[in-house]
Amino acid sequence: MVKEVLFLCTGNSCRSQMAEAIVNSRLGDSWHAVSAGTVPAGYVHPKAIAALAEIGIRHEGRSKPADEFRDVAFDLVVTVCDSAAEECPLWLGRGKRVHHSFPDPARTDDMADFRTVRDAIGQEIPALLADAVN
Repeated sequence: MVKEVLFLCTGNSCRSQMAEAIVNSRLGDSWHAVSAGTVPAGYVHPKAIAALAEIGIRHEGRSKPADEFRDVAFDLVVTVCDSAAEECPLWLGRGKRVHHSFPDPARTDDMADFRTVRDAIGQEIPALLADAVN
């Protein structure tokens, strides 16, 4: 059975989008990922899309509010920024929740930072998901 995971950050434009795309691309046989923001930016950062494309992942996500998933029973909620961890809606606490923060590459807007965060997500999130089911 495929498990459901929500990646939550503040703007839902970079980190959570990359996590969603990487999980769906690499772990789609065991996990289905979505992402959302506590205060959505309203767009997916073009450099996040470009960083994913560099590793062969085509992502057509959209910036979404967490409230859109109010009625979804996630197996896991992962907050990927400190602000989202503090602002995580209480109703998301029904399932298991973990926090694993990544730096915000949009702060520097440097493509190298997007690549660094993408690679960290690609390495750390699959291990986190494996631990979550054990």
